[in-house]
Amino acid sequence: MNAKTAKKTQGKSQDLAYATKNGYDRVSPADLKQSDAINALYMDFIAKAKTEREAHDEAVLLLEAAGFKDMARHEAGSIRLMPGDKIYRSCSGKTLMAVIVGKKPMEAGLHIVGGHTDAPRLDLKQNPLYESGGMALLDTHYYGGIKKYQWVTIPLALHGVFVKPGGKKIKAVIGEDPADPVFCITDLLPHLAADQYKKTLGEAIPGEGLDVVVGSMPGPDKGRKEKFKYNVLKLLSARYGIKEEDFLSAELEMVPAGVPREAGLDRSMILAYGHDDRVCAYTALKALLDLKGVPEYTSVVLLCDKEEIGSVGATGMASNFFENTAAELLNLTTQSYSELALKRALNNSWMLSADVTVLFDPMFPSVSEKKNSAHINHGVCISKYGGARGKSSSSDASAEFVAEIRRIFDKAGVVWQTGELGKVDQGGGGTIAWLMARYGMQVVDCGVGLLSMHAPMELAGKLDIYMAYKGYLAFLKDGRK
Repeated sequence: MNAKTAKKTQGKSQDLAYATKNGYDRVSPADLKQSDAINALYMDFIAKAKTEREAHDEAVLLLEAAGFKDMARHEAGSIRLMPGDKIYRSCSGKTLMAVIVGKKPMEAGLHIVGGHTDAPRLDLKQNPLYESGGMALLDTHYYGGIKKYQWVTIPLALHGVFVKPGGKKIKAVIGEDPADPVFCITDLLPHLAADQYKKTLGEAIPGEGLDVVVGSMPGPDKGRKEKFKYNVLKLLSARYGIKEEDFLSAELEMVPAGVPREAGLDRSMILAYGHDDRVCAYTALKALLDLKGVPEYTSVVLLCDKEEIGSVGATGMASNFFENTAAELLNLTTQSYSELALKRALNNSWMLSADVTVLFDPMFPSVSEKKNSAHINHGVCISKYGGARGKSSSSDASAEFVAEIRRIFDKAGVVWQTGELGKVDQGGGGTIAWLMARYGMQVVDCGVGLLSMHAPMELAGKLDIYMAYKGYLAFLKDGRK
């Protein structure tokens, strides 16, 4: 073999190898400009959407501004939806399905991107307010998988709703306006923490120890019992017109106070509460809003609730909301609903389960297998399977479908990578993928990688966020081969 032939052969062999690359080495200035714009809009969204109710309401505002109509305003069958029509359906003000009707009949399948808008937090118990030690406190029950010790001593804000017996709904937000007070959970000082130090991280702060301090000033009525608690009730009554029993029919959450912030001297990251999974939910929604023309296949974005606790309840993906809405949609597009047509539509659908994954963290390298981990700014991450141990509770996407996603992303210039949630037997996690795969549709997990997932503040790369948007947009408008 001569030197020229050897050099050519060596070049070909190098092309056979695969390795992900940092996206900043691969994108154009136009991409970087659009990334900045998308991330600015995203930061504005999650600053306003700190609960699943708020995320739902902000999404509805964006949808209606873009011309989407509420399906609930139409009697089933009274109108016929045509290709290009835009519609959405809400479930209890928490879960949302938004649709652009495609050129092909629904039986050909839908293109679905589905994320969730609930996030780990502290929920107030139904009878939360009490006083002790000269302070008024709120009793909480944590929601989702949290490290309890991370939630002490940080500024907290109260978000949620009181619902009166007559149905009047009173929205409450305290701790976000700079003029507002904030709240916190106390912790032991190091000087008295000898016994606490002996406990594991999971035991050091018990679940019943996550009570939030909300006041320390007694009311003016010196003869009244529980005057610290009563003073807080007076302040809440003056602000919202509620009394203590209104806590019984309320949904109130304690979340980290403050707005998302750009992170790093290069401003290449975003530090925020609730990236999991509003980062995928928003980029999916934004992709649908930016979809131009009439898609080949009906395009759907799902923003769902309760994923962090197993997708249960009336607003979780284990409910019949999606299936029922798909049935209504079929009826409105064909005027001749049949169960067989619905089953065909769902079976022929493609879905990206838009949920976050873990990034390789150089501070904790032992829990990840580096070559099969997502890396920051290497793009949106495709996870063929999730679950734990032997892929338990994973839908495990087919190789054929992963190949289709490769084709779509590569054609659109999407920077993407693959990854899994830590080393085998190290842990694991699940998404809504398996709940959708039960219909026979093709589903794969595809989302943004995070550092410090489920912490009060999570870290995400701006380029990964933008590439999630770009990937979801390409998937929604793709016509298949």
